[in-house]
Amino acid sequence: MTEVVHARGHEHVSARHASTFEITTDDYLTPAGDCILVIDADRAPADFDPDFVEACRNADATITVSIEADGHVDSVTGRGDPDLEFASERSAVGRTSEYVDERTILLEADVAAKGFDRELVAALADGADARVTFTVSLE
Repeated sequence: MTEVVHARGHEHVSARHASTFEITTDDYLTPAGDCILVIDADRAPADFDPDFVEACRNADATITVSIEADGHVDSVTGRGDPDLEFASERSAVGRTSEYVDERTILLEADVAAKGFDRELVAALADGADARVTFTVSLE
């Protein structure tokens, strides 16, 4: 199952955070937001299809988030969890840890913001339009 979100980069995208990455519906970004990869997302986790959310709540689910912008693409993979809420109307956060809150969309991510391809990050810092694809599969 797949969910697609359209967003854009911003001049303050730095992708330096070591344990999370974030996609936000906010239309601004400060330099402190070093986990945020894209802004102005047209959808948030609360908008995702209930069947997609239910699949993500399976402890055996593999969740992949792929970001494509200006010819560059990179992805991160993590796992689902029964405690995932998908309740945030503002942002989606992937975590390398097992911490869950209303924004969390995957756990034990194989990379955080700082692990994303630097050419993709540069395109996002230039304000490129982005397509973010969330995919869930059950093992």
